[in-house]
Amino acid sequence: MVEHLLVVVPAFNEERSIAQVVESIIQSGYSVLVVDDGSTDHTAQTAERVGAKVLRLPVNFGVGAALRAGFRYAVSHGYETVVQVDADGQHPAAEIQNLLIAAQQRSAHLVIGSRFTSDDETMPLSTTRKASMRLLAIYMSLVIGCRVTDTTSGFRLIRRPLLDAFSEEFPDYYLGDTFEATVAAARAGYVITEVPASLRPRMFGASTASPVRAANMLVKALALTVLNLHPRLANFKSHAE
Repeated sequence: MVEHLLVVVPAFNEERSIAQVVESIIQSGYSVLVVDDGSTDHTAQTAERVGAKVLRLPVNFGVGAALRAGFRYAVSHGYETVVQVDADGQHPAAEIQNLLIAAQQRSAHLVIGSRFTSDDETMPLSTTRKASMRLLAIYMSLVIGCRVTDTTSGFRLIRRPLLDAFSEEFPDYYLGDTFEATVAAARAGYVITEVPASLRPRMFGASTASPVRAANMLVKALALTVLNLHPRLANFKSHAE
């Protein structure tokens, strides 16, 4: 299964951390594609220098659009499975294997690496953000029909046929690429599961999600999913027929 797996790393101005991220993935035995999301630094050149395939976007489109570009690349190059990894060094490459095992054992199309079910949890949260993420988790658990603790994790495995569906329809805005995409996949009949995943501190920089923006996008995400206005994915049953 590993030979058909591509690790996709969306990156915007991550030249200080990208080399270590790419090297750890390659050392773990996986192919890696860095989607350079219009960086103004040397992210792309650094990633290429240490052995990554690089897809350059002309401007900064955002994480969701970068991931969709990575999914399309994977499908067009014959990959069966994608693992999504952040470029800031928070996701240990050694834990990719845990996602693979869960996908195989549970016949899952989407495996979420949760930051909130591990003894190694290291993600500090404000009271407001913790409450918001808990609300998202409760709602998603009801939609999926099983407990989910981390609806916004950037550490995920996606495999075909869901990978094909995401390559065609994938929200490109904040929370769309995580929360809404997962709800859309569940409603289209794909199997979703969650495994514990440790989280390391960011190598450099800080999250750009401000509390006000996060709150506004939370309301938007919930409204779109409650009203069933999220992107429609190709139904899983249509692939099986």
